[in-house]
Amino acid sequence: MRDKKIKHNKLRNSGLLFEFLLRQVTADVLDKNDKSKALKIVKEFFNEHSELGNERALYNMLVNQKYKTDKQAGFFISEVIKARAKINNSTLRREKYRLITEIQKNYDLSKFLSTSVPNYKVYASVYKLFEYGDRLAPEDKTQTYFNLIENITSEPKPQLSDSVNKKLQYNDELRAITYRILLERFNQKYNYLNGSQKYLLKNYINNVSNTNSLGDIISAGVNELRESLTSMLHYVDDKVTQIKLKETINSIGDICLPTKPTVIKDSSVLQLMRYYELEKELKKHGRVAKKQTKRAG
Repeated sequence: MRDKKIKHNKLRNSGLLFEFLLRQVTADVLDKNDKSKALKIVKEFFNEHSELGNERALYNMLVNQKYKTDKQAGFFISEVIKARAKINNSTLRREKYRLITEIQKNYDLSKFLSTSVPNYKVYASVYKLFEYGDRLAPEDKTQTYFNLIENITSEPKPQLSDSVNKKLQYNDELRAITYRILLERFNQKYNYLNGSQKYLLKNYINNVSNTNSLGDIISAGVNELRESLTSMLHYVDDKVTQIKLKETINSIGDICLPTKPTVIKDSSVLQLMRYYELEKELKKHGRVAKKQTKRAG
């Protein structure tokens, strides 16, 4: 009797679920959603103390690690499989059930699972190898194995952030992947952001757990904005608007800077992004005014 080919189940694929959640986190940041349910789920389920977090790390190895020869790749795959065998499957199943329940509670599952993920075939191959191993039909196992060999020995794709290429710990990896997706979205839809906004947003993503660093960046941004906006006051001819702008400049610190340096609220980042929008508008207004002055001269 011919062995039945096993189908891939992406709802049970922890590597893909992690990627889907990361894309949702990025979408939430760009939509100015300061209460991202996806980020909460990632932190709860994919941490270094959970079996889901451990399995996700092994997925990451097989998806991203590169070796030059098939022999090296084959040895690497066998070592990852040994590490996977050490995971407590009963605990992993319980965690995965709770994760899927939480995702279903907060998202439309069909839309959530429809997001395009690079290396989908590789994720599917890892899933089959982890879930079924020697129970795979010979043909299926061979195809799965050589999908991974091909991926591991292929030339690495150029990354948009150098941090993605480093050997990263969990929290750094989370931020690096999120920022990579964020940059992809910039290229597609958000190219209107200026350098200051991109820098702020990059550090907002990269400093999820390092509030001291993010606080310093926000503080520096506030000081620079005060100087920049003050220097552009003369662009505004209307006296009432000029008074309002002065009040706005004076209140930047109260609105954007946290009362406690170690507690950074998403609203601080959002408000600073809005102040950068105001700066862009004033610069645009100044360029128009200069052109008109030259023409009049």
